Amino acid sequence: MLRAMGDTFGHLFRITTFGESHGKGVGVIVDGCPPNLKLSEKDIQPELDRRRPGQSKIVTPRKEADRVEILSGTFEGRTLGTPIAMVVHNRDQRSEAYTEMATKFRPSHADYTYQEKYGIRAWPGGGRTSARETIGRVAAGAIAKKILRERFKVEILSYVQQVQKISAKVDPNKVTMKQIESNIVRCPDEAVAKRMIRLIEKVRKEGNSVGGIVGGVARRVPTGWGDPVFDRLEADLGKAMLSLPASKGFEIGSGFDGVSLTGLEHNDPFRATKGKVRTTSNRSGGVQGGISNGETIYFRVAFKPTATVLREQDTVDIDHKNTKLKARGRHDPCVLPRAVPMVEAMTALVLVDHALRQRAQCG
Repeated sequence: MLRAMGDTFGHLFRITTFGESHGKGVGVIVDGCPPNLKLSEKDIQPELDRRRPGQSKIVTPRKEADRVEILSGTFEGRTLGTPIAMVVHNRDQRSEAYTEMATKFRPSHADYTYQEKYGIRAWPGGGRTSARETIGRVAAGAIAKKILRERFKVEILSYVQQVQKISAKVDPNKVTMKQIESNIVRCPDEAVAKRMIRLIEKVRKEGNSVGGIVGGVARRVPTGWGDPVFDRLEADLGKAMLSLPASKGFEIGSGFDGVSLTGLEHNDPFRATKGKVRTTSNRSGGVQGGISNGETIYFRVAFKPTATVLREQDTVDIDHKNTKLKARGRHDPCVLPRAVPMVEAMTALVLVDHALRQRAQCG
């Protein structure tokens, strides 16, 4: 029997997100979380605060506190091993700004494809295709990060590396959360961050948008996580990142730059010191043969410019007739600052799932 599983992610640590942008609320059900993990809303809220709208002058001004409520799966501050349900209620919907989009498709958005697939869509705010759906991912990711941090000592970070053509050089082995959170664009290079902010402010005033690259890092990942052949660790990371709204590209380690090197130049030589095996370089990005090798995992995710821009564009209506559309509403001129916690969440969800699979398979 064919089952629609597009809203569920993971195997042993499995999440299902629900809700629409302008519905009553959005949230997630987490299944497979180990029991006896200390957990409360205080563990979840800081991650949602990093994702929420209205947090700075370069993101959407929609005013949402995004206060999370745990509905099930805990007792006296600890997880039960049963499904954890979490919800965030929507408070600041302004559906009237989307009235024209009920009959006209926004260019490069999901309006047309959803209409063609389902014959119906929740057009206010983009419905299910809105980045507001990622609230559930970030909430679940907060649990995954806590498990990885406390039980496996794994640290996960992400940061804005590039906005349009403005790029920062970031060492994935040295970047810190303090550096990332020191400015509103979440670029760890303060001088470059200022240039990025000025660019985003400029395109916002023009009613336009820009994209860029978010870097992701996972440190102290043990060797052995990942499964051949189709569940390679980098393959699951790639799927996770490309499932995020506005993502258009993924590369790990040397990525596309590696094609310019020879095998001798690209290989990561091994060296054993006191019985511990390490590599002397890390162009593999911490993954070899689809399995973690103990080095830092690092990758990059490309995000396109926000599809909804406040300028008139050519489009078609639901009757497939040519027309014009000038979008309204409140939108991010650049998704990157708010994509940072989303990338971290999806990284954590992949890694905690593989951690539990490794423990179940190999002890």
